[in-house]
Amino acid sequence: MITQDQVAALQSEMDSNGENQAQMAYRILEEMIVTLKLPPGSKISEKSLNRSLGFGRTPLREALQRLAIEGTVRILPRSGVIVSDIDMADQLNMIEVRRELEKIMAGRAARLALDAQRQTFSALALKFELAGKQDDEGIFIETDREFNSLVVSTAQNKYVAYAIAPIEAQTRRFWYLHFKRFGDLARVASLHANIARAIAANDEAHARHSSDLLLDYVEEYTRNTLRFMGGL
Repeated sequence: MITQDQVAALQSEMDSNGENQAQMAYRILEEMIVTLKLPPGSKISEKSLNRSLGFGRTPLREALQRLAIEGTVRILPRSGVIVSDIDMADQLNMIEVRRELEKIMAGRAARLALDAQRQTFSALALKFELAGKQDDEGIFIETDREFNSLVVSTAQNKYVAYAIAPIEAQTRRFWYLHFKRFGDLARVASLHANIARAIAANDEAHARHSSDLLLDYVEEYTRNTLRFMGGL
């Protein structure tokens, strides 16, 4: 379960970002599910969450409804809320959609990035390379979260942002479950760094191409994982 110190840190971040309690509850719950603190099949107790997170019933229910729409949880009448299983067979379908959405976002971000954003993307590229060089999953996860958020805000397309959010949540859950066994952190970090550098250079064509190369790897890694798990 998430600690009180983590809640306090997120509360401070919420205040700086102007988020309301429902948005913050959603982010905390989504993070707990993605990182498998709430694993597939586990039951979510509103009362327990209320005690541990300090949110009221209304914000929690709004957050759970949003997660249900995205397919992350299932709300069962008279049975409560259950964290959805990870649909192994559906991963390749999600990658097909994710590829096109991320290519749109990378291209738009490269075209629209201003000087301050370009500097941040350059800094993120260095962090990705550091994560790969040190084989440090913690640095990669933190950098990837910042990178994804910056790409979405820089791309300035709310429709793509809405469409990619649930797909990213499901693919992150798959990543947490299997990447240590089947993934290559140095390779995926380098592929992310290439996208960040292309955006920093306002090179739309290269950003789109680099996004495609990343998704080529994601598809390769996913197929290898599914093959090993007996899903292909």
